[in-house]
Amino acid sequence: MAYVSAEHDHDDEGRHCIFCDLPAVGDDAQTLILARGTHCFVILNAHPYATGHMMVVPYAHLERLTDLPGDALVELMELAQIAQVVLEDAMHPHGFNIGINQGAAAGAGIADHLHLHVVPRWAGDTNFMTTIADLRVMPQHLDETYALLHPRFTP
Repeated sequence: MAYVSAEHDHDDEGRHCIFCDLPAVGDDAQTLILARGTHCFVILNAHPYATGHMMVVPYAHLERLTDLPGDALVELMELAQIAQVVLEDAMHPHGFNIGINQGAAAGAGIADHLHLHVVPRWAGDTNFMTTIADLRVMPQHLDETYALLHPRFTP
């Protein structure tokens, strides 16, 4: 509730951007930020497709991958690699979906701030709930997932 009622940065049209706001909160456990780099950070998805679903997000408010400067692009991919290793170590998934949905037409939930998804997958992990009931089932609470993964990001 504190996040909802707090002041936030806004884009040029007056809307706030959660990916710009969350790093400034200063409480990584509360905001589910798993790791911070120079140009990007890793955060758990608050509305995951699977347990452990995380995103690598540039601090810069950019819409397109082609707008990302080279050093930030390199760090984005390095953090995606680290995220994959962390998930393999902690959760032993059978596979991954890794990708960027750029723009609303491509399915981006937050279309005006570029982010890369790292989603661990297990054989048989899909079910009818998302399709039929328009809801997701999370077998593990986000706080528990954070407690499991966060220590693995720190050396």
